[in-house]
Amino acid sequence: MKTPLLAFNTNGIYCEKADVYLDPWRQVKNAIITHGHADHSRSGHQNYITHHTNVPIIKHRLGEINVTGKDWNETFVINNVKFSLHPAGHIIGSAQVRVEHQGEVWVFTGDYKTEDDGVCVPYEVVKCHTFITENTFGLPAFKWLPQAEVMADINNWWAENKANGQTSVLFGYTLGKAQRLLKYLDTDIGKIYTHGAVENMTNVLRPMVDFPPTTRITLETKREDILGNIVLAPPSAHGTTWLRKMTPFVTGSASGWMAFRGARRRRAIDKGFVLSDHCDWQGLLESIKATSAEKIICTHGYSDVFSKYLREIGYDARTEHTQYEGDEADTKAEAENVDQIE
Repeated sequence: MKTPLLAFNTNGIYCEKADVYLDPWRQVKNAIITHGHADHSRSGHQNYITHHTNVPIIKHRLGEINVTGKDWNETFVINNVKFSLHPAGHIIGSAQVRVEHQGEVWVFTGDYKTEDDGVCVPYEVVKCHTFITENTFGLPAFKWLPQAEVMADINNWWAENKANGQTSVLFGYTLGKAQRLLKYLDTDIGKIYTHGAVENMTNVLRPMVDFPPTTRITLETKREDILGNIVLAPPSAHGTTWLRKMTPFVTGSASGWMAFRGARRRRAIDKGFVLSDHCDWQGLLESIKATSAEKIICTHGYSDVFSKYLREIGYDARTEHTQYEGDEADTKAEAENVDQIE
């Protein structure tokens, strides 16, 4: 039986011919990393390869590592296997990995979205025979509105809160979501304040993107300075003593999960904004069709439902278990550090 070009084992997604793993979840010798979120870029590997814009991100998160940066569409060969990185459109530095050997082509998406958010390099369709796709929001119920509409809603919410004498506290993941929000906040309304974790990551990314100015909240920051302005913070800051300085405040959360009825209430959030860094149902289907892939492997998210649907419409589709956790992984990582950063 022919050995597949990429196989799933206890360490991660493995290319045996090149002795390289893609986003491994256990420590390995050689790792190609799609992006900087905690479930895809883990510590302890001997050698890292990633897109060069992701290098400062994973160094910020993992410390000093042996990492090589590559350009978009740059082919690099390991043991006669050709690899290249292509934009995934998920967050800054996020890549798909194209793997080719003897005319056979596989693509691993990592996490991806098809809407151009104006912050990261837009998603690129890569033709292949086998397509490994995430399914974080792989249900028909998930259908995103255009980003411009959501950001207009957020800015209107901020203006209303200011008129009511309240501070707006907007929660978004430290890497990716926070910067996407920051890029389009209307500074004519007021000033943008940040939690230390958001500020630290944004400073890593400022050389790559023109962001509005922000002010870090410190022990010296006065409540009256913040009043009526907006605060960007990680979800893990919600419910902590750190928020006391914002009183009186109104909370908002920007996430694809806000599409679920009751999600805002369960998370004790005043206002939910549906804004995701992943594909919705239609985005997943359109991406798969555009690749012309014959085989589809579904990983994290609603993989069972999504792969079943793909089989019903004629694809050779199956699921594979991974240890990718999607957005929840970054929430856990942030929760471990949120009280230590001011």
